Amino acid sequence: MNVPNLQGKLAVVTGASDGIGLGLAGRLARAGAEVIIPVRNAAKGRAAVEKIGGRVSTRALDLASLESVTALGDKLNAEGRPIDILVNNAGVMTPATRFTTADGFELQFGTNYLGHFALVARILPLLAAGRARVTTQTSFAARTGKIAWDDLQSSHGYSPMRAYEQSKLAIMLFALELDRRSAAGGWGIASNVAHPGLTSTNLQASGPNMGRTGSSPMDAIFKRLSRLGWPVQSVDGGLLPALYAAADPAAQGGRFYGPRGLGHLTGAPTEQKIYKIARDEAAAARLWDVSAKLARVEFAVKGH
Repeated sequence: MNVPNLQGKLAVVTGASDGIGLGLAGRLARAGAEVIIPVRNAAKGRAAVEKIGGRVSTRALDLASLESVTALGDKLNAEGRPIDILVNNAGVMTPATRFTTADGFELQFGTNYLGHFALVARILPLLAAGRARVTTQTSFAARTGKIAWDDLQSSHGYSPMRAYEQSKLAIMLFALELDRRSAAGGWGIASNVAHPGLTSTNLQASGPNMGRTGSSPMDAIFKRLSRLGWPVQSVDGGLLPALYAAADPAAQGGRFYGPRGLGHLTGAPTEQKIYKIARDEAAAARLWDVSAKLARVEFAVKGH
């Protein structure tokens, strides 16, 4: 896809030290945007900046720590630059055993969802000032996800995939609710959702290998299949739905974008029907209220 001229725009991409995030940051930078990549690992961040080139810089962020999210929000607000594009891309997938964040949340719920929820709240004034496009990366695992209202942190029986599905459904519900609340409140933010299909990245190695004595076979399988081109694609293909959702003038808030190929596993970006379970506006509003209390944040824009 052809990315429009983004000269003068400021983009923030989480999880951009490798994989899809790195590819996205590179494409946005090549289109002329100034790009901030908040990273947990400073060395990987420096390597990413060197690889991307252009006007790219890092900030410190650990999405598994609400203190770190607050610190990044404070720093960006102090810098005062309106944000034109935010891509909530970072994530962790299916650790074999249950891990928790610095604040005691189940790692996938806390990192994939709650950290991004808190980040958007902290930088909401900058997003509103930039009339931002906010693109949130989900997964088609969200389609089979369920919100365990009585056990959001998987404390009473941890299933790696169920926790992952819940986190990806939660972030999808949030992104769509953000668009509705922006429209109702006049915030000027367009929030949409994307998914990369099946894409071979470091995600299949880093998460599944946590809590294991041996290596998970998932990474090797994904790499092998990506060489065939289906049902797994490379990063260059997997980043396209999020890139389209974040940067193409035709993409809209409240919409869902993914690969157009067979089973929506690979291929060029296209609009997809929002999963039935993610259309539950009452559940989205309930989750928003619960999450605001957990993350200790408010969504406030001066003058609105």
